[in-house]
Amino acid sequence: MFDGIDRELKDAVHTWWPREGGWQTLQFSSDIWEDDDLPALVEWTGAPACVAQVSDSSLALVTGLGTDGRRWQAWLNLHVAAALLTEEPEDVDEVIYWVDTPEFHEAVGRTRAGLDAQVPSDAAGALAWAAAAGVPAAASQSRIEELLSSEETFVEELFGDLLDTLGFPAATGTTPQP
Repeated sequence: MFDGIDRELKDAVHTWWPREGGWQTLQFSSDIWEDDDLPALVEWTGAPACVAQVSDSSLALVTGLGTDGRRWQAWLNLHVAAALLTEEPEDVDEVIYWVDTPEFHEAVGRTRAGLDAQVPSDAAGALAWAAAAGVPAAASQSRIEELLSSEETFVEELFGDLLDTLGFPAATGTTPQP
């Protein structure tokens, strides 16, 4: 799967502690992941997979794909996602001045409301993906919704919590292995 990347990029890949049943989490320290890589990974492994594209440990977009082609996505740390996804008005010359205005905070509130409205379908997609992966349902939809709406300083912890809450076997350690 990763034969096509050069040696320097391969050195940027670290394995996290494995999970029972052959589940493995990889951490890429570089921006080498492309949208087409997830379907290729699912095809190569014959198993469902997901990726969390993390930005500065404060935001992640999680995308899961099953062997049946069903895809789901969810943002982690919605308050950060809302600020990032809020489009600036065309008449704004300097973004730095806009982000400290009541109008910005109102716009972020509207974006956050839209993200909050997506949480139930995001949670349902995550649960269906985990079930298709053969993971016994360990959490209710409301618990997954609660997790998707929660905030963590380090979004990587929230991603690990999501996998745990979905019912994947616990990792055998807590820190990445070099």
